[in-house]
Amino acid sequence: MSQAPGHSESLSLKLSEVLSDIGVDEKTVLKRRRMLLLKESTYKIKKILTGVNHSTYYFGSQVEGSTTPGLKSDLDILLSRDDMNVIQDWSMWQPGVKNLLMVNDETTSPGYCLLQLLKADEPSPCTCNYHRTHEDLLADGRGRTLMKNIVKPKNGSVVNGPATTYPGKNNSSAFDKVVACQCKSWPKEAQLWLSQQGIGGWPTDEVRRYCETTGCFVVPVGSKQGRNKQLEWRISTSRAERCLMFSLNITQIRCYILMKMILKTFISPQCEAAISSFMCKTVLFHCIHTTHLNQWQEHNLLACLKYCLLSLQDCVRQLNCPHFIIPENNLMAGRISYPVQQQLLAILKSIIQCEIWALIDIPIDDLGMRLQQKMNRLPVYPCGCYYHSSADMSSKALGFFIYDFFYSVRLTYSIIIRLARTCRMVPFLLLNSISILVKIYSSSECDTPQKSVCKLLTRQVCSSLGSVMASTDIDASSSISHMALAWFSAGLNSDVSSSRLKLASALYCAGETEKTEYVLGIVEEKFDLDVVTPVCACCDSLKTIKPRFVSKCKTGNEELIKDIAAFCVVFMRCEINSVPKELRYEMFRSTQEDLLERNEKDNWMDCAVVDSLPYLYFLQYKTYKHLQRGADQQRALLNLATTIDTDKNLNHRETALNLLGQCLEQENRYDAALCCYTKSRNIRTRNNAANYHICKLLSTF
Repeated sequence: MSQAPGHSESLSLKLSEVLSDIGVDEKTVLKRRRMLLLKESTYKIKKILTGVNHSTYYFGSQVEGSTTPGLKSDLDILLSRDDMNVIQDWSMWQPGVKNLLMVNDETTSPGYCLLQLLKADEPSPCTCNYHRTHEDLLADGRGRTLMKNIVKPKNGSVVNGPATTYPGKNNSSAFDKVVACQCKSWPKEAQLWLSQQGIGGWPTDEVRRYCETTGCFVVPVGSKQGRNKQLEWRISTSRAERCLMFSLNITQIRCYILMKMILKTFISPQCEAAISSFMCKTVLFHCIHTTHLNQWQEHNLLACLKYCLLSLQDCVRQLNCPHFIIPENNLMAGRISYPVQQQLLAILKSIIQCEIWALIDIPIDDLGMRLQQKMNRLPVYPCGCYYHSSADMSSKALGFFIYDFFYSVRLTYSIIIRLARTCRMVPFLLLNSISILVKIYSSSECDTPQKSVCKLLTRQVCSSLGSVMASTDIDASSSISHMALAWFSAGLNSDVSSSRLKLASALYCAGETEKTEYVLGIVEEKFDLDVVTPVCACCDSLKTIKPRFVSKCKTGNEELIKDIAAFCVVFMRCEINSVPKELRYEMFRSTQEDLLERNEKDNWMDCAVVDSLPYLYFLQYKTYKHLQRGADQQRALLNLATTIDTDKNLNHRETALNLLGQCLEQENRYDAALCCYTKSRNIRTRNNAANYHICKLLSTF
């Protein structure tokens, strides 16, 4: 690949600017990666805390940062079954688990294998008749018991090869979920790759050494040309490939994104499924491997893109796109007929000859229009729509990534609480959870994302432990012990508000109204209404995302949780003495009939759960009433009513209405209180304390 001449250099720099404008810059790419790796870490910690038998990994464009809003890339999720021990040689056999031996013979395609079931009590082939009672097993002509590669669709999903595809919802991307089995050793077919370094020293020795430790997965899909399509499993080196993508510079990432835009604009509409984005990635890897790294620079972007397209053209001409790590696996085998091949060659030839002019026809993220503006071939619109619209979309997407991570952290915390409240010794279980999190954090195997997640989770559990202890203290002596206050203190920065509100709630119940007012004042000061967004694990919906929340997301990563996220406030029944009487009703919201109407997502209903902002105003109302500050009391009441009416992101509006109704009762405004309870009941007919409040209020009439 030669260096670009002067004119091409200028156009390359303009093209690089355009891609930066739509969010393909180093900062955005790194932020995308970090947020998804952090979310992946929540699953690792959840697995340790709950003992689930699978591991979760994120792969593909979203976690690589190799996408834009206009590409609308799916999120690729791989669930690795931990109840399977996939081995390549007998020394890896383990007693008491389901052992599967990777088998290659004359019937298997390159890059694929069969999975042979082994005995659980000794390292030898399974010769029993399991296959007669297990639909996922089959005995072949050689007497081997082999695992079938069956993929069953789930509700609301579509099977797409080895993946189950789920549509996106609530502003999240669609996602492909693959259930696979992991082999801890590097595939034998890829041994040679470990010793091959490219012309420019890529991949580096360090990267290749790391890749070797990632092992491989076996994915339930057979080769298109295989003899045993029902029995073949594809050998996947997804973790190594993700590492390779993380080692690329921004020009290489941009080149890959441009290839995907060309694929989506010019190739897929005419030759659907003939060429995949994974083929484009593979071609990119080969191109980087065979060139000097100093050629992959911003001013040379067009020359790099042309080199990649020429390489892709070569692959189509030969009908051979060798897998980068397992080159015997031809990714194009059986996918492209002769007429489609000729059509592809014609399309690629036209694009290569047109060079920059083909890019002008790309509508994705307004790439073509933006590029023409950079080349001074279009007037710059005063509104700057082409310069900013996609960049704003990219920022908004990052905002959702960060929100989604906050949601995942809260969901993991809610699992800890669910386990705790079913235990007789709640403080012991919470202490044990903290101990486990500290142990994970201190482990030599714990990476930076896991350490961050451990810190965020520990703060929330500390706050709950403080509240449980405070409840016991208040019941015994109407005061809060130094130990409980110490646990509260350890959890104060879990988010903007929830932990401080739990402390304020306990202080109020202990009669410490001046201290309560002080804590509530801090919460109100920190709670920027234009920025702070509610995050609740009881519901998975975010109706609107605030523009200033998005802007704040540009300034940091997970540490922003203490400045821009407001978790709902959760009280278990064992915290009842730390809760004002008005909120205690929520712990007993369900009749026996109501319990029959619940599903597994309603496990939070045995707790008192309220959104942070309404609870702040409710506690202020109660505190100012005790302090006999009537004007402040009425201001808090007005703020509570206004928040319920205007905040679209409240997840427990019915609970807030129940609190408002009881405040109005205390104001002797019974008709208004009844109206609140009725509105609450309209939101949730069953499992709602409003039913009790309505009956109680009518009886007083």
